[in-house]
Amino acid sequence: MFKKTFLFCLLLSLILPFTGAEAAQKKTHRINAKHEHVKKHVVIHAKKQHKLEKASNAVDSFKESYTSAGEPKLASAKALVMDQATGEILYGKNIDKPTPIASVTKLMTAMVMLDAHLPMDEILAVTEADVDKLKGSSSKLPVGSELTRQELLHMALMSSENRAASALCRNYPGGETAFVAAMNAKANALGMHDSHFVDPTGLNSNNVSTAIDLAKMVRAAYNYPQIRQVSTSPSQEFNLNSYRHPVNFSNTNLLVRNSNSKWVIGLSKTGYISEAGRCLVMQAEISGKGVVLVFLDSMGKLSRIGDAERIRKWMEHNGSRPIG
Repeated sequence: MFKKTFLFCLLLSLILPFTGAEAAQKKTHRINAKHEHVKKHVVIHAKKQHKLEKASNAVDSFKESYTSAGEPKLASAKALVMDQATGEILYGKNIDKPTPIASVTKLMTAMVMLDAHLPMDEILAVTEADVDKLKGSSSKLPVGSELTRQELLHMALMSSENRAASALCRNYPGGETAFVAAMNAKANALGMHDSHFVDPTGLNSNNVSTAIDLAKMVRAAYNYPQIRQVSTSPSQEFNLNSYRHPVNFSNTNLLVRNSNSKWVIGLSKTGYISEAGRCLVMQAEISGKGVVLVFLDSMGKLSRIGDAERIRKWMEHNGSRPIG
């Protein structure tokens, strides 16, 4: 009996150091993994903050930010600030000059689709017909994906997904021909007489409008709660049947994507193709006033954000008074 007890104790003494070392190693691995996860989020946050700081610095470094009359100088070739409630123009630059509007088009796409009162929970498929063959743009939305009409609307406005906008158009009663006709009829009804649409994505440079017309479109789009909600979502995960895990889609507007107490944004849409330059339209509250902001044909990736910041600072200093 003593011999068996002795052998058991000896065996236990040999095993324990290894099991203890293994447990310690696993604990160390868990701690390191947690630290790496935290480090990853810190790095992502730092990158976001760097982009915002870069845009903010662009405002301060913009040569002669104000004219002798006290008007802000903007990088955008066409721009407009409108009092949302009254329609009064607070700032204007080439506001009636027609120009390609890129994905800002998708606000009209959203209104036309919602006006049809189609079932938002209906499942629609993304097909080869939705692939961009004009510009060859990339997409995170694979052919074969099946999503609800509501999810496609969310992607089209928040992340400017061209395939999502195309799928919404294809599944409209009468197809693309009827959809584009409805877009132009809607534009005419809103008094957008210098605007013309040929596709639902904005990839075609023949989609043209003016800053004043787009201000009318933004004011109209603001009346749709669904457009306000999805266009101001910072990000959203979607289940795509070709992936095992949900895929994250982010807002294309840096001011929406990053929390910023200086901005209260109620609607947003960006756009870019080479013919249009960088575009941005928003509804926002500045100094307690609801305004519509339009920036078209802006140079550089951050210049439209810089222009928005310049306008905000100008309005806060100017007391939201119109020019002139």
